[in-house]
Amino acid sequence: MTISVHLSFNGTCEEAFATYTRVLNGTSIYSLRYRESPAANQAPAGWEDKLYHATIQVGGITIAGGDHLRKEEPQGFSLLVNPATPDEARRVFEALADGGAIQMPLQDTFWSRAFGVLVDRFGVPWTINCEEAPTAV
Repeated sequence: MTISVHLSFNGTCEEAFATYTRVLNGTSIYSLRYRESPAANQAPAGWEDKLYHATIQVGGITIAGGDHLRKEEPQGFSLLVNPATPDEARRVFEALADGGAIQMPLQDTFWSRAFGVLVDRFGVPWTINCEEAPTAV
Protein backbone atom coordinates (compact mmCIF):
# COMPACT_ATOMS: atom_id res chain seq x y z
CA MET A 1 0.00 0.00 0.00
CA THR A 2 1.19 3.51 -0.73
CA ILE A 3 -0.18 6.90 0.28
CA SER A 4 -0.01 9.96 -1.93
CA VAL A 5 -1.39 13.47 -1.77
CA HIS A 6 -4.21 14.96 -3.86
CA LEU A 7 -4.68 18.73 -4.01
CA SER A 8 -7.69 20.63 -5.35
CA PHE A 9 -7.33 24.03 -7.00
CA ASN A 10 -9.79 26.59 -8.29
CA GLY A 11 -8.22 27.16 -11.71
CA THR A 12 -4.53 27.42 -10.70
CA CYS A 13 -3.40 23.78 -10.76
CA GLU A 14 -1.13 24.19 -13.79
CA GLU A 15 0.68 27.18 -12.26
CA ALA A 16 0.89 25.51 -8.85
CA PHE A 17 2.30 22.24 -10.20
CA ALA A 18 4.80 24.10 -12.40
CA THR A 19 5.93 25.99 -9.28
CA TYR A 20 6.18 22.84 -7.15
CA THR A 21 8.05 20.96 -9.90
CA ARG A 22 10.58 23.81 -10.19
CA VAL A 23 10.98 24.61 -6.48
CA LEU A 24 11.06 21.00 -5.26
CA ASN A 25 13.05 19.57 -8.20
CA GLY A 26 10.13 17.38 -9.19
CA THR A 27 9.05 15.73 -12.42
CA SER A 28 5.76 16.17 -14.24
CA ILE A 29 4.29 12.70 -14.78
CA TYR A 30 0.83 13.23 -16.28
CA SER A 31 -1.71 15.90 -17.12
CA LEU A 32 -5.18 15.84 -18.60
CA ARG A 33 -7.14 18.95 -19.50
CA TYR A 34 -10.91 19.20 -19.18
CA ARG A 35 -11.30 19.39 -22.98
CA GLU A 36 -9.54 15.98 -23.25
CA SER A 37 -11.41 14.32 -20.39
CA PRO A 38 -14.64 12.32 -20.24
CA ALA A 39 -16.06 15.31 -18.32
CA ALA A 40 -15.39 17.75 -21.19
CA ASN A 41 -19.09 18.53 -21.68
CA GLN A 42 -19.47 19.22 -17.93
CA ALA A 43 -16.60 21.71 -17.71
CA PRO A 44 -17.57 25.22 -16.70
CA ALA A 45 -17.27 27.84 -19.43
CA GLY A 46 -13.63 28.88 -19.79
CA TRP A 47 -12.31 25.74 -18.09
CA GLU A 48 -11.57 23.73 -21.24
CA ASP A 49 -7.80 24.23 -20.79
CA LYS A 50 -7.77 23.88 -16.99
CA LEU A 51 -6.28 20.70 -15.57
CA TYR A 52 -8.81 17.97 -14.88
CA HIS A 53 -6.04 15.83 -13.39
CA ALA A 54 -2.26 16.12 -13.06
CA THR A 55 0.48 14.18 -11.31
CA ILE A 56 4.00 15.16 -10.32
CA GLN A 57 6.72 13.17 -8.59
CA VAL A 58 8.85 14.81 -5.89
CA GLY A 59 11.43 12.50 -4.39
CA GLY A 60 9.53 9.31 -3.64
CA ILE A 61 6.17 11.05 -3.22
CA THR A 62 3.40 11.42 -5.79
CA ILE A 63 1.38 14.63 -5.69
CA ALA A 64 -1.82 14.53 -7.71
CA GLY A 65 -4.35 17.27 -8.23
CA GLY A 66 -6.65 19.20 -10.49
CA ASP A 67 -8.94 22.19 -10.83
CA HIS A 68 -12.15 21.36 -8.98
CA LEU A 69 -14.08 24.54 -8.23
CA ARG A 70 -13.41 24.13 -4.54
CA LYS A 71 -15.46 26.28 -2.26
CA GLU A 72 -13.45 25.91 0.95
CA GLU A 73 -9.83 26.35 1.93
CA PRO A 74 -7.91 23.22 2.90
CA GLN A 75 -7.93 22.40 6.60
CA GLY A 76 -6.20 19.92 8.85
CA PHE A 77 -3.11 19.15 6.79
CA SER A 78 0.22 20.53 5.68
CA LEU A 79 2.68 19.27 3.11
CA LEU A 80 5.94 18.67 4.95
CA VAL A 81 9.24 19.29 3.15
CA ASN A 82 12.49 18.14 4.76
CA PRO A 83 15.41 19.91 3.04
CA ALA A 84 18.85 18.54 3.94
CA THR A 85 20.46 21.91 4.71
CA PRO A 86 19.39 25.30 6.10
CA ASP A 87 20.29 26.96 2.78
CA GLU A 88 18.02 24.59 0.87
CA ALA A 89 15.28 25.16 3.50
CA ARG A 90 15.56 28.94 2.95
CA ARG A 91 15.39 28.56 -0.83
CA VAL A 92 12.28 26.36 -0.68
CA PHE A 93 10.60 28.45 2.04
CA GLU A 94 11.15 31.76 0.20
CA ALA A 95 9.97 30.34 -3.12
CA LEU A 96 6.78 28.85 -1.65
CA ALA A 97 6.11 31.94 0.49
CA ASP A 98 6.27 34.26 -2.55
CA GLY A 99 2.74 35.67 -2.81
CA GLY A 100 1.56 33.52 0.10
CA ALA A 101 1.18 34.01 3.84
CA ILE A 102 3.90 33.16 6.34
CA GLN A 103 2.42 31.67 9.50
CA MET A 104 5.76 31.05 11.26
CA PRO A 105 8.95 32.56 9.83
CA LEU A 106 11.80 30.18 9.03
CA GLN A 107 13.90 29.94 12.19
CA ASP A 108 16.13 27.81 14.38
CA THR A 109 14.31 25.56 16.82
CA PHE A 110 15.55 23.00 19.31
CA TRP A 111 14.85 20.23 16.75
CA SER A 112 15.74 21.94 13.47
CA ARG A 113 18.21 24.47 12.05
CA ALA A 114 15.43 25.87 9.86
CA PHE A 115 11.72 25.42 10.56
CA GLY A 116 8.84 27.48 9.18
CA VAL A 117 5.16 27.31 8.25
CA LEU A 118 3.35 29.05 5.38
CA VAL A 119 0.37 28.92 3.05
CA ASP A 120 1.41 29.41 -0.56
CA ARG A 121 -0.35 31.69 -3.07
CA PHE A 122 -2.45 28.72 -4.21
CA GLY A 123 -3.88 28.15 -0.71
CA VAL A 124 -1.80 25.05 0.07
CA PRO A 125 -0.27 24.83 3.58
CA TRP A 126 3.44 23.87 3.86
CA THR A 127 5.77 23.07 6.74
CA ILE A 128 9.51 23.33 6.08
CA ASN A 129 11.67 21.36 8.52
CA CYS A 130 15.41 21.13 7.85
CA GLU A 131 16.77 17.65 8.46
CA GLU A 132 20.03 19.07 9.77
CA ALA A 133 19.83 19.04 13.57
CA PRO A 134 20.97 22.05 15.59
CA THR A 135 24.45 21.93 17.07
CA ALA A 136 24.48 20.94 20.74
CA VAL A 137 25.55 23.79 23.01
